[in-house]
Amino acid sequence: MQRLQVLKEAFLGLDAVHQRLLIGTAVAAGGALAYIVHKRREVKSIPLGEGWWGAGEKPLSEDDKIYTFEVQTSDEDIKDLHERIDRTRYTDPLEDSGFHYGFNSTYLKKVVSYWRHQFDWKKQVAVLNKYPHFKTKIEGLDVHFIHVRPPHRENQTVLPLMLVHGWPGSFFEFYRILPLLTENQDGVVFEVICPSIPGYGFSEAPHKQGFDSLAAARVFLTLMERLGFSQFYLQGGDWGSLITTNMAQMKPQCVKGLHLNMLGHVNGFKVLLSLLIGPYLPFLVGFSKEDVRRLFPFFEKNVWDILRETGYLHIQGTKPDTAGCGVNDSPVGLAAYILEKFSTWTNLMNRDLADGGLERKFSLDDLLTNVMIYWTTGSIVSSMRFYKENLKSNIENRVDSRVGIFVPTGMAAFPAELMHVPHSWAKTRFRNIYSYTLMPQGGHFAAFEEPQLLANDFVQFVKKVEKF
Repeated sequence: MQRLQVLKEAFLGLDAVHQRLLIGTAVAAGGALAYIVHKRREVKSIPLGEGWWGAGEKPLSEDDKIYTFEVQTSDEDIKDLHERIDRTRYTDPLEDSGFHYGFNSTYLKKVVSYWRHQFDWKKQVAVLNKYPHFKTKIEGLDVHFIHVRPPHRENQTVLPLMLVHGWPGSFFEFYRILPLLTENQDGVVFEVICPSIPGYGFSEAPHKQGFDSLAAARVFLTLMERLGFSQFYLQGGDWGSLITTNMAQMKPQCVKGLHLNMLGHVNGFKVLLSLLIGPYLPFLVGFSKEDVRRLFPFFEKNVWDILRETGYLHIQGTKPDTAGCGVNDSPVGLAAYILEKFSTWTNLMNRDLADGGLERKFSLDDLLTNVMIYWTTGSIVSSMRFYKENLKSNIENRVDSRVGIFVPTGMAAFPAELMHVPHSWAKTRFRNIYSYTLMPQGGHFAAFEEPQLLANDFVQFVKKVEKF
């Protein structure tokens, strides 16, 4: 109070001209501050763009009808698979190497034996067809999706939701979480759409170069519009995280909320400063004790481990057609290539185990069903090309990297994810974070591995947005 009184007396001691000048300066400074705050909060979007990915020239019109689809198989498909499996040659693993050199061939033989003699693909096709499948033509491509409506009940709010997978997963990753989301959660229930990224599974592969996450985002926005949804929620991890983020950037007015279980890389001076100070004074840079535990030692966890686990990314981001040649023709090679990720990306400690810890979180039926989606559709090469299209140039220079995300956002940070992004980093790009949860357990394939944890976090996020 004494300080205010001194300032008041000093102001009154000035002549009228200087008083007006001081008031004007204060008003101008306040206005500048208000303008900066307003510009930061102002919702920005990125261009929607356009594309044509079908074979040949773009026609004058495109069929926009939605058709039912059913996963099918035949005895000939299974016979061909078994014959190829029987011709497989194996290389003996090094002693006590676990999964450090890749998929351990001793355990691979056990997986393949189960695949050859016990796995029932026809039974799993029936499981896949448990939910309604559809296809529709968008930008020249047959886009596959499942559409699950909840049972009709009184006094419940039904909210549309799109779930987007990544690599080397598929729409099947969400079969464990779907029952949890389509059941009543304190009055909230979801109508769920799970598309296959073009080039993955039952979605047609692009015929032209350039199909990246921005193109996929536009295709999926068209899909939601075609289904009659003007507003909806989005959830994704891996490539699904980037695609859904791009969707929210393109049409923020349509996205009621964005929920992610993998956060993209962030950089800048604030990140560098927090890496220098964080291990010693974490509270000064907004780190929690758990952030420190997950981030440090930084080079071991965020440089060396990333280098050890991303060899696939470098070849798929440069020469995907070469990378896919062998695994596209060999079912056992394909299984090893895909299932190794379900081992190490679930928990890096699984590298120490002879069986890669695969059956600790997943059943062989579920794992092999995902492999069979790639095998029967011959989509491994086209799925790999998605890396090439997104990594052709510096992703940091793309328009989506220069524009923030302004829709309500929820984040589930699982402890075994390859890269940890603290809340203090995330908020530099995501400007409207409603929830950020340090999850107690789980890794990269969250919906597949920890469906209940992910469903609970997503529902609590939606309730905050809906103010339930």
